[in-house]
Amino acid sequence: MKAVVIEHRHRDDVGSRMGLWLFLFSELILFGGMFIIYAVYRFKHPLEFRLAAEELDPFIGTVNTIILLTSSLTVAMSITAVQEGRKNLSLALLGVTFILAVVFLVNKYFEWSHKISLGIYPQSPDLINKPPGEILYFGLYYVMTGLHALHVIIGMAVLAVMGVYVAQGKINQHSYVRLEAGGLYWHLVDIIWIFLFPLFYLIQ
Repeated sequence: MKAVVIEHRHRDDVGSRMGLWLFLFSELILFGGMFIIYAVYRFKHPLEFRLAAEELDPFIGTVNTIILLTSSLTVAMSITAVQEGRKNLSLALLGVTFILAVVFLVNKYFEWSHKISLGIYPQSPDLINKPPGEILYFGLYYVMTGLHALHVIIGMAVLAVMGVYVAQGKINQHSYVRLEAGGLYWHLVDIIWIFLFPLFYLIQ
């Protein structure tokens, strides 16, 4: 008789979640430091920050906010679908999330392109001649929204990998911690934007 070998795979789901939360916390520290820098400079240059903010279009910021909030909903629904064993629905919702992320980046591209065409970009002759507060404002605008856009791209890559895992059955209703981790990262990206949106587009 042949001996039956049973393979036991150890999954430390608690440890994985703890590691993810520590990583997310480090990301919050990074952006939190930038928010503090923004607050300090805004306190020192309130009028110039207000004038610079008038150069941005709140409508575009609002549209991008709606897009990201919707994407958070779809990624959460995708996780629920996996937990219920609805693989195809989960993949479809991940696809929708990915498309929404692309739309967000396209909107950001056109927004940046418009500002650059007006001569509003770091070290541009037009911007250098503006008051120091406006230079600081747009410097922070490009750095913070640019870093956020980079996180969106990273999040898209993570979700794409999670989609492959779902399609292959590596993520299923019995093992979905990795998809939860990807979803949490995407929620972090959305939360950061929720702070960026009023700071640059709404506060006058």
